Amino acid sequence: MKEQSQRLGTQPIPKLLANLSIPAMIGMFVMALYNVIDTLFIARGVGILGVSGVSIGFPVMMIMMAIAAAVGIGGASVISRRLGESKPEEADKVFGNVLFSILIVSLFGFIGAFTFLEPLLRLFGATDNIMPYAKDYLFPIMLGAFFFSFAFTTNNIIRSEGNSRFAMITMIIPAVLNIILDPIFIFALDMGVQGAAVATVISQASVSIVVLFYFLNGKSSLNIVPAYLKPDWQIMKEVVTIGMPAFIRQVSGSGMMIAINWMLIKFGGEFEVGVFGIVQKLAMFTIMPMIGVLQGMQPIVGYNYGAKNYQRLKETVQLGLKVVTVISFGIFAVMMIFPEGLMRIFSGDTATIETGANAIRIMFALAMLIGAQVVSGGLYQALGMAKPALVLSMARQVLFLIPLVLILPYAFGVNGVWLAFPISDLLAFLLSVVFLVKDRDLFFKSKSKTPEDYETATSS
Repeated sequence: MKEQSQRLGTQPIPKLLANLSIPAMIGMFVMALYNVIDTLFIARGVGILGVSGVSIGFPVMMIMMAIAAAVGIGGASVISRRLGESKPEEADKVFGNVLFSILIVSLFGFIGAFTFLEPLLRLFGATDNIMPYAKDYLFPIMLGAFFFSFAFTTNNIIRSEGNSRFAMITMIIPAVLNIILDPIFIFALDMGVQGAAVATVISQASVSIVVLFYFLNGKSSLNIVPAYLKPDWQIMKEVVTIGMPAFIRQVSGSGMMIAINWMLIKFGGEFEVGVFGIVQKLAMFTIMPMIGVLQGMQPIVGYNYGAKNYQRLKETVQLGLKVVTVISFGIFAVMMIFPEGLMRIFSGDTATIETGANAIRIMFALAMLIGAQVVSGGLYQALGMAKPALVLSMARQVLFLIPLVLILPYAFGVNGVWLAFPISDLLAFLLSVVFLVKDRDLFFKSKSKTPEDYETATSS
């Protein structure tokens, strides 16, 4: 087993969490920065309708990524535990099944680009004015589904074996390439939103080649074994079961955006959809550091759970929760103090700035509660505890946010859409606390327990 995997069970937790989380945070930061700059170029080069078109098309992209997330995160959880149990051959089998799944996902995306793209966009809220922009953006994205799926899935796999630095590199490469290519395709070649999509596909294809060489050159703890590329349904079931919360979270994010776009069109208009497109990219930017911490925690938790080293598991959870709480308060402060300045980055239009600043202040009113939500669902996922992970992954967006988005605008108009966010944050936070308190013996108490005790906790 490579040293990068062995250190998950030996290196001091604060140092290990920093070594794994900081590269993940940097990678997520750069990716989020790309999303913000991508939106900035579209807003400045095409206009608010271009941003609206991307906002309408983005849920379709999220559905594709949801499947990749289920396979990648589920596979990463299983692989990290197999490595912790000193079963490298079984880890290779899981990896082979993950690669097979990527091919199937990619095929559906490619076919969908030629068959049901326009009806899908119409269902997701595209108006006649928005449709051309949405189609121009989404068609190249769906053609390049393989590169998105491969890069996204293998990033989780690479992190599961403890190689956070290379995982960071695989996130930085496409983001930097995208930032370079965007102005070329959008402005120099005058391709508009389609240019942004083409730049994205080229960037993901480039990093896919880099990742493939990583696995083929023996730098990984895992090996690509042709015999393991055929599906083993028992392995697939385990991967999908563990990855299902990530799938639900991503799909519910897509459903959330569809619901928001519908209600903004109904109670506002295409302008509000574009404003939300900007604010939503800012929201993604703010949550990335917490996801980076979670991604650093997950391989440590999964490995030590598999190795039955429960004290290290507890220390990781407690430290991780403290870090994301501090980050959450920082995000709250920034969004309350500088919303107008953030909106001016994207537009000089007074109406856009004022509408966006109002939305930001309402949506982030309880941002200090976000960290515990992010960590709790991902924590249960890393342990293979599918039921609580599924509930917590569904809670904010499916159980709370989508219903509130569909109800509150009837009382508060467009502001009802923004109000749904802090109310959902509060409810999801309270639910996370309930789960963490219920399993406090597993996560917080210093008294050691036997493996049988944890098996009981897992099955509950």
